[in-house]
Amino acid sequence: MEDLLAARLQMAVSLGWHIVFACIGMTMPVLMAYSEWKWLRTGKQVYIDLAKAWSKGVAIFFAVGAVSGTVLSFELGLLFPEFMRYAGPIIGMPFSWEGTAFFVEAIALGVFLYGWDRLNKWVHWLSGVVVGISGVLSGIFVVAANAWMNSPAGFKWNNGVVTDIDPVAAMFNDAWFTQALHMTLAAFVATSFAVAGVHAILLLRNRQNVFHRKAVQIALSFGAVTAFLQPISGDLSAKDVAERQPAKLAALEALYKTSKPADLVIGGIPNDEEERVNYAIHLPGLLSFLAHGDFDAEVTGLDKFPEEERPPVLITHLAFQVMVGCGFLLAFAGLLHILFSVWWKHLLLKRWWLKFVACLTPLGFIAVEAGWTVTEVGRQPWIIYGVMKTKDAVSPMPGLQYSFYTILVVYLLLTIILVWLMRRQIATIETYYPSARNINE
Repeated sequence: MEDLLAARLQMAVSLGWHIVFACIGMTMPVLMAYSEWKWLRTGKQVYIDLAKAWSKGVAIFFAVGAVSGTVLSFELGLLFPEFMRYAGPIIGMPFSWEGTAFFVEAIALGVFLYGWDRLNKWVHWLSGVVVGISGVLSGIFVVAANAWMNSPAGFKWNNGVVTDIDPVAAMFNDAWFTQALHMTLAAFVATSFAVAGVHAILLLRNRQNVFHRKAVQIALSFGAVTAFLQPISGDLSAKDVAERQPAKLAALEALYKTSKPADLVIGGIPNDEEERVNYAIHLPGLLSFLAHGDFDAEVTGLDKFPEEERPPVLITHLAFQVMVGCGFLLAFAGLLHILFSVWWKHLLLKRWWLKFVACLTPLGFIAVEAGWTVTEVGRQPWIIYGVMKTKDAVSPMPGLQYSFYTILVVYLLLTIILVWLMRRQIATIETYYPSARNINE
């Protein structure tokens, strides 16, 4: 295995594994704090039970996520030292702010976990709010650094020499807002539907269980709202990518030829040799509208770029199709939840509906993984778009494949431990939480 491929695969596995915990860390504390707020307002036992149960899950995922996040910070320097040599002084600000948010989150989580019955109720709830806010900010700061890789700003590049560094301009680059918005919404969609799915599975055993009923209701409420907002943020992102990274847009839409107007391609398998997409559905002019707000606008194709600067079309296109497909299915599920909650509440406990929600459990995270594949693979061959290629940033140290194999083993063991801990936590719900044994509200 080539060192470049080994380094990229290691980063892909590490990031793909960690991003799940980043999403959970941004969302679960909000659900946890919201449930405690409902208890403070209503006094119902089920809400405080949910807050306590979810807080234990937050603690578990926080601990495991901290491990994988630490690994990622070292990997950037070890696997791509040339990248960090130039990028470190430029994007150090978002990383430092992310570290600050992480420490605040850790302190607030400690207060929340050990403050039950020791603090004023509203003070305790406020600590949970701090956990939620700092978790969201932590994710946004990391995304700002990634956005800089897609839209470099805040420096001048003169023959390999970096000058005139402006960390603020680098952090708030042209891509940070759209990427941060899209990622934050994605985190809430993925985690909310996953939480709802797990509780829906448990609710199928006893559809009158108030603990799981309220859990599904709260999680789907957050999931439905963010799933509706996600296509809007996706449209903003598409227009932004069309302007800044036309090669990425061409790859994710498998647009080999510059077209005016350009069709939107749904599905299909790109054929690089024949430069066409087989078995696809074409919607005339729609890509022109999505990219530039005009059905007759010209959209730049891959033919405008040298072959060595074209992203891998097959992976980028298929990942984009998976992301969009999952997103629309989750938005449809969110719409059904709202309709049922307003007009047909009796349908929320039907077995077919609970089974449908249960099937959606992994879908949000599949969309997140596909979305990050689009972001990272679609930027290739650049590690800093238009400035530095990935092959020029990789470590000269030989034997990087052994580091990759080690990471695979470590993450496999962490996954086994995590599954065991969560299964144990779920199995003890009825033991520790009264509302989980009671069908009355």
